[in-house]
Amino acid sequence: MTSAVRTDAPSAPAATTPSPAATRRVLAASFVGTTIEWYDFYIYAQASALVFGATFFPSTDPTVGLIAAFATYGVGFAARPLGGIIAGHLGDRIGRKRLLVYSLILMGVATFLIGLLPGYEVWGIGAVIGLVVLRLAQGLSVGAEWGGSALLSTEHASHRRRGFFGSFTQVGSAAGLLLATGALAVAQAAFGPEAFAAWGWRVPFLASAVLVVIGLVIRLGVEDAPEFQRLREAGEVRRLPVVAVLREAPRGVLVTIGLRLVQPAWFSILTVYSLNYLKEQRGDAQIGVTILIAVAALSVFTTPLWGWLSDRYGRRTIAIAAAAGIGILVWPFFGILESGSPIWVWAVFVLGMNVLHDAIYGPQAAWFAEQFPTDLRYSGVSLGYQVGSIFSNGLTPLLAVLFVQWAGGDTWLLSAFIAFYAVLSILAAAKAVDRSARTARGARPSAVAEELAPA
Repeated sequence: MTSAVRTDAPSAPAATTPSPAATRRVLAASFVGTTIEWYDFYIYAQASALVFGATFFPSTDPTVGLIAAFATYGVGFAARPLGGIIAGHLGDRIGRKRLLVYSLILMGVATFLIGLLPGYEVWGIGAVIGLVVLRLAQGLSVGAEWGGSALLSTEHASHRRRGFFGSFTQVGSAAGLLLATGALAVAQAAFGPEAFAAWGWRVPFLASAVLVVIGLVIRLGVEDAPEFQRLREAGEVRRLPVVAVLREAPRGVLVTIGLRLVQPAWFSILTVYSLNYLKEQRGDAQIGVTILIAVAALSVFTTPLWGWLSDRYGRRTIAIAAAAGIGILVWPFFGILESGSPIWVWAVFVLGMNVLHDAIYGPQAAWFAEQFPTDLRYSGVSLGYQVGSIFSNGLTPLLAVLFVQWAGGDTWLLSAFIAFYAVLSILAAAKAVDRSARTARGARPSAVAEELAPA
């Protein structure tokens, strides 16, 4: 555990001080690259709710096709831990930047090929297999992406600005959602319902190739943080960092898994399941798409705001309050979607996304990085983040359909599931190390570093 204290001590001198221009490029690389990754991931998620059931899983029962489409959506999350483990091992050994370049290329190729993939009527079961394989590739890419991007931004930040700097990685999710939802909305309006369902949905997938080229140009111009460069130059990288993090920092892994439960589950309800729910209950899918575009645009500003607030007021306090709010809001949420006025539907989406969700998500990059020492950080944050995502984001759309069916069309079982996750995330937040500026203010530098040692 000696390396945990040595490598994370804030008093250690930096090998070099990044220039303001270099820092801006790092933040741009984190934001743009993550935006493109999530754009690719989210257009699949929304297409699975809108067209994939009929395109790849034709059935006389639309619910069966929807369940199958959501199942392939979840496959991507099943692959994310593997991507996180591979990238964590390599990222803790050869650097964050190189893994981020590889992950962006993999995601771009997989998404482009989905846009070319024939449907079930042309390829039969081969189309289904191709869809699953490409979704697995997307999952591997996202599993590698988040940890590296989070560390690239937070490791270039001063202690008092980690929450704000890390939020640039998190903003990429909102920007990716905005681009994905906007691209699908434009395609729907331009081609019409029939043409969109037949072939128009492919255009946003093919357009991702242009975005990937832009992301690569920016990412190739950044370097790893001096903090990691010192570690590598001193020959202190771990031979098997994934094994080491499970042996030396199991608490950090468990805490990050717990913190990843309610936020991604709630996000998938807002961005995936609610689209289909609004279409079935109100006969209007467009209102959901319109609202998602608006709240995603607002999240571009509220996500860094919550990251900044976490630097000032502490990450733990904000996360506990937001998780409790989600556990309460989920109970009236579906009733408002079903029969509430449009104003109330807008209100619960803004409250649910821009206040409660973003309050947890904005500070996550910095908070997760603070749970691990530098030499184990990529492996630790990737493993905890991605394993938690399987149980939350990956399974929730499928479980939502099943829970509503099991409850005879009622949503109480689904609401109980989200509320249960809220309780687990609150418990994890209570146990997490909080090294924000507020909680660390007045502490000795050695005491701040030693917080990681007991793990």
